Amino acid sequence: MLKWALIFAVVAVIAGLLGFTGIAGAAAGIAKFLFFLALAIFVILLLIGLFIGKAIT
Repeated sequence: MLKWALIFAVVAVIAGLLGFTGIAGAAAGIAKFLFFLALAIFVILLLIGLFIGKAIT
């Protein structure tokens, strides 16, 4: 998922440099959404791992 966020971020930068502001804004929005989604999934899995690890030991 972070791979796709990075791809959309690069597309946004390139589109912005070339003057395609609509595409750049949309790609940046998608990249931002995917990044925060990946971050939320990471935090949730980290907390689950910590709680399960403490319950087993």
